This record gives sequence, C-alpha cells and structure tokens, in this order.
Amino acid sequence: MPEPVVIEVGGWEHECCGLAVEIGDVREYWVVSADGARRFAEVRHDAARTQSIRGRVVELYALGVGGRVAIERLPSGSALCGNDEDDDGHLEARWTGQPIEVEWDGETAFEVVVDPYGKRR
Repeated sequence: MPEPVVIEVGGWEHECCGLAVEIGDVREYWVVSADGARRFAEVRHDAARTQSIRGRVVELYALGVGGRVAIERLPSGSALCGNDEDDDGHLEARWTGQPIEVEWDGETAFEVVVDPYGKRR
C-alpha cells in the first residue's frame, strides 16, 4: 500500500483563499510535483495543474525558521491574515492544543500529509 504524500501549502496562495484544514478532514488538492515522488506543491492560481490528490489529512506541520512544528489545525488564509471574525488564526501545538508562535522566513509555509486511501489511523 502506498505511503501518505506531503503537500506543501502556504504563501500568498493560501493567504488569498486557502481553506482551514484539520487532521481527519478529507481534502482534494490540485498540485504540481515538488520532488518527482511523494512530495507536491499546491497550486491555486495561474499555474499548470498537473494532477489532483484526494485523501484524509493525517498530519499537519508549520515550517518556520526553527524547523518543522506539528500543529493541530491549519487556519484558513483569511484567518492567518487576521481577516476572519470567527477565527483568530492562531496555531495550536499537536497533542496539547496550546497556542504556539511560529517565526516565518518570509511567507507562511505548511505541510499537509495526506493518506490517499483515506482511512483513519
């Protein structure tokens, strides 16, 4: 059985119109290959979409200056930018739910790990 795949999301495309994502959600992403194997980059605007990947989200990570941080949910782009009155856009540590701060090296960057077979683990 194939392993889960990693989808890189973030930057201006997520901030523009990216949806909130939580572990356990089933999502579909339009992507381009980032490494030719199991790593992809989400594309939303003005890019050649090479394929879509659909599956259950099994892990989420913020990619900050200090490294990869496991998070409970990825807020919508609107919430991350402070433009959502129903969501403050804060990040929460995986397993503890405690709010965390991530220092970015430029734009926001996240990894969404998707199991294409969609089974809960």
